[in-house]
Amino acid sequence: MSDVVLVEHQGAVAIVTLNRPESLNAMSPQLLNDLSAAGQALADDPAVRCVVITGAGRAFSAGGDVKAMAEGATASTGGSAGGGLLGRVDALRQQEEISRLLYEMPKPTIAAINGVAAGAGLSLVLAADLRIASEHARFTTAFARIGFSGDFGGTWLLQRLVGPARAKELYFMSEIFDAQEAMRLGLLTKLVPHEQLMAETMALANRLAAGPTIALGRIKDNIAYGATNTLSDSLTHEAENMIASGLTEDHRNAAVAFVQKREPRFAGR
Repeated sequence: MSDVVLVEHQGAVAIVTLNRPESLNAMSPQLLNDLSAAGQALADDPAVRCVVITGAGRAFSAGGDVKAMAEGATASTGGSAGGGLLGRVDALRQQEEISRLLYEMPKPTIAAINGVAAGAGLSLVLAADLRIASEHARFTTAFARIGFSGDFGGTWLLQRLVGPARAKELYFMSEIFDAQEAMRLGLLTKLVPHEQLMAETMALANRLAAGPTIALGRIKDNIAYGATNTLSDSLTHEAENMIASGLTEDHRNAAVAFVQKREPRFAGR
């Protein structure tokens, strides 16, 4: 792991920081490769019960490294200029795994949006389960401005939050909108003063990490499954997850705590 992606552990919470502040955390191939590797490691680590992703400096991420693209170093957000079309598609798809991991890993994920989130940076924000933004945050899909169609799951994710018509508008026009508008659109969980961003984020992250993380992971799974399946199939899927979560130590302890009228303590088992 290089210094362009930093991973810090605070108890059961892992904080992933995009660390290219001099370029507004633009996504170089190295950053993308390291980010996907870090995401997979955290998804697999049972000691990590909540993941926070944020950016260093004054941006979350400006998206793809457009300067490098203009110089011919990359053919797209993360793909290599060599290897032919299929090779470049495969390379980009592998880097896009971070969006899938944020969306699907069986533990809560939070985006702490400290500044601009553009293009693929916005896609990462949308992939997180919850989004807390500083009042300094700014957003744009950005892709159309440089002749791109979009990647990192943004088109799939955005339409599920704001509807297909508004998602098309935001992608076609690529206009910049502020944190207040993002809140109005329903993109944010919470909007906070800039100096309180990480304190508010960590308070939420610690609360989730202390919760029934197996059940929370299965809730995520239910919602993701339900987004693309029928109600009948989703009822079956919910039933499977309900029975499985009922077999956990967390459920058994919480049921006893409920009867004893005390707060439960969850161990993530």
